[in-house]
Amino acid sequence: MIALLRAWYVGSFLIFAFPFTQALLVALAAAVLLAIFIPGPAQKWFARTEDAFSRLARHTGASLLLLPLFVIVLRLCLLPWLRVPIPGIHDAFSYLLLGDTFARGRLSNPTHPMWISFETFHVNWLPTYHSMYPPAQGFALALGQLLGHPWIGVLLSDALMCAAIFWMLRAWIPARWAFLGGALAAIKFGLASYWMNSYWGGAVAAIGGALVLGSVARIIKRKARVRDAILLGAGLAILANSRPYEGLVCALPSAAWLLIWFYRQTKSREALRSALSRVAVPLLIILIGTGAFMGYYNWRTTGNPLMMPHTLNTRTYHSVGMFLWERATPEKHYRNAQFEEFYNDWERNNYRHTWADVGRVSWEKIERYSSAYLWLGLLLVLPALPFALRDRKMRLPWLTLAVGVFAVFSVVWSNAHYAAPFTCVLYLLIVQAIRHLRTMRRPLGTMLSRAIVCLLVLHVGSNVRLRRCDPLPWTCEGDVSRFAVIDTLNQQPGKHLIVVRYDEEEHNIHDEWVYNAADIDDSKIIWARELDGAQNTKLFEYFKDRKIWLVTPDDDNTYLAPYTPPGVPLEGTQ
Repeated sequence: MIALLRAWYVGSFLIFAFPFTQALLVALAAAVLLAIFIPGPAQKWFARTEDAFSRLARHTGASLLLLPLFVIVLRLCLLPWLRVPIPGIHDAFSYLLLGDTFARGRLSNPTHPMWISFETFHVNWLPTYHSMYPPAQGFALALGQLLGHPWIGVLLSDALMCAAIFWMLRAWIPARWAFLGGALAAIKFGLASYWMNSYWGGAVAAIGGALVLGSVARIIKRKARVRDAILLGAGLAILANSRPYEGLVCALPSAAWLLIWFYRQTKSREALRSALSRVAVPLLIILIGTGAFMGYYNWRTTGNPLMMPHTLNTRTYHSVGMFLWERATPEKHYRNAQFEEFYNDWERNNYRHTWADVGRVSWEKIERYSSAYLWLGLLLVLPALPFALRDRKMRLPWLTLAVGVFAVFSVVWSNAHYAAPFTCVLYLLIVQAIRHLRTMRRPLGTMLSRAIVCLLVLHVGSNVRLRRCDPLPWTCEGDVSRFAVIDTLNQQPGKHLIVVRYDEEEHNIHDEWVYNAADIDDSKIIWARELDGAQNTKLFEYFKDRKIWLVTPDDDNTYLAPYTPPGVPLEGTQ
């Protein structure tokens, strides 16, 4: 009776506190009450399932193979509900340019003579034509493109992320719980998440974070091995080339822990010699190689070994600071009206260096990060949180998470994949809290821990049933209209140039159509921005061998007809 009253109290509190989630809470109550008050079939099924996964988790190699295989197979089976993603966000097109460039065997592309007509968001044009983003995600997309489609690279990297998280957790907690953490990540990020259903990335940086935390724990807690040092260097290299800022912050606590370990090895000459030969030398070789590659990549893209493409893009186009304490610089002037509206209007108004804006963008981060990483069922773990906080074995993960929260909340802009390096840390702490919950008064703690997992399955399953690619669909729902135009022209002979005419008053600056492949001249279809008459004349003269079309996304996104100058009545749609 006491257990029943406690369950009723918790359920009533949640329902009144979150009235907009009553449907999920009904499922929560059903799962908890079924597990607690029908101890027969439900208990036996849970126990047998947990025992089976525990036996599997003891075989590390099998787990490392089956976790990513589960993600790949299940996600492919869900293609009727969650299709291959269509890019729609500025960032996605820029990442695809990055992957296309690498797939063609080069690090950058020459500046096109007509680049002013092709200028678009998050892409640098001088001194070379390239994406502003770090290269790691581009390599994943390039692999996918070589295998048939860039999304294959997303699928593989997301699957490998789940294996990397399990491997990292295996160094911190027992095998069965490490497998649970990998499974939770597979369910949360491998199906109805924009990490899987878009091209923004997230999984690659999460792999880097997992390699760093897993390697450092193995080096310090166990006998140092060259393999662990190599994996640590690989993780640092991935972080530096995927999320440099957040990756650096993520690695700092581990680096400090490793330096303390090195200092302790100085007390024994033999231990110091082993640490230097097995850890320091391999790690240093990888870091030097990584630095050399990054310098060469920067030189090929920006012309300066010390300037990243992102820095070049920021200096060229942005006038709003990246961090909350930075003030905006004077407005810049651009070659088209869409850039003027994006950088001088929307971006500057989004953050005006006031406390109200700090509160608004911080709340936006809470919404986006909680949507990507958490689920409602985690409310059930709150009773165990104080025990997890006092867990001495988790001091480094808690410190890493704390500096990560400070780092991501210090910047103006937010998206969940910005914090991707900290994914393994968060799921380590979640699983550790579930472990503490499990040891609390039985059977309530045991059943609540099971309900947490069940609710995640229900949460993801409901999104799949509703064909939601992510709890925040705008992150992964591309506009099919642009690709319908591409399909139409792909069925026609010859090469085509599409001129995009925007309505200055009705245009949504987040709905951009002007994006091109790495090799513009060799493309069957080229997208150009309609500018002034002089620039348009140069453009048409350069591409005089192509048929020139006009699209008007703001007036009619299905419109496609031979090009007519502004002011001339539009012809019938194609």
